Amino acid sequence: MDWKDLPPLTSLRAFHALAETGSAVAAGTMLNVSHAAVSQQLKALESHIGVPLVDRSGRSLTLTPAGEELAEALKSGFGTMARAVATLTGADANRPVHVSTTSLFATTWLMPRLLDFQSKHPEIDLMVNPSAELFDPEPGGIDVGLRFGSGDWPGLSSEMLVPTDIAVTAAPSLVGDCVIECPADLLKFPWLEELGTSESTDWLRKHGVVEGRAKRITQVPGNLMLDGARAGQGVISTAMSSVKADIESGHLRLLFLDRGETGYHIVTRPGIMRPKAKAFVTWLKRQKSSASE
Repeated sequence: MDWKDLPPLTSLRAFHALAETGSAVAAGTMLNVSHAAVSQQLKALESHIGVPLVDRSGRSLTLTPAGEELAEALKSGFGTMARAVATLTGADANRPVHVSTTSLFATTWLMPRLLDFQSKHPEIDLMVNPSAELFDPEPGGIDVGLRFGSGDWPGLSSEMLVPTDIAVTAAPSLVGDCVIECPADLLKFPWLEELGTSESTDWLRKHGVVEGRAKRITQVPGNLMLDGARAGQGVISTAMSSVKADIESGHLRLLFLDRGETGYHIVTRPGIMRPKAKAFVTWLKRQKSSASE
């Protein structure tokens, strides 16, 4: 790295604070300097780089495309430094390990296993945030994500935890012995999907059903979706690992199965991980042998 090419750290800090807060006044308050000092540092940074970082044509400051790119890089860089310092100084020591995952995965996979983690690590507090929205791990926030997909999330580290196929299922009380030969046959039934997703339309579109729509689509929290399917309220498309037991017991009927490379992954930020979060990730990896379908 050629340090002579980098702008002064003070100007980068000022711009990062400005990008976070949206105003020179608020950035000055955050850094305990005047807003004029922030503006001066911003001009020095733009002069050093040679491109405008802020659009000053309106009443409020907005970032230019170049400014947004630099702000994202600084967020990652300063965040990594903050996490490393917090780890080294113990500032994060008492914060619970914050875990983000979907409601359905939390209900069907994580919660039944947590007693084992708690018995092995009684000194570690956990905060589980079940949501269909994707939250990236970041310093001072979410430590670990348990995320469904192919494992390709730019800027993040991921490792397969539970490989799984996608199963489309419904209760016998809903579909009975009805002959279902192609995905379009499912349009005559109601569907359930996890709140905040488009699982039903995505699956149908993927299988060539681009005309028409399901009889009815109801969005519910993930932990209620499986209960609704068992009660015959709709067809669902979800990870096979979540419904395998219900299919084997006859509570649900398997209609279609997509085999693929997807699954639930352990998602973290690259770099140093605080000890408590590292202990949780190590425990997760030891669950792989019992996580197979």
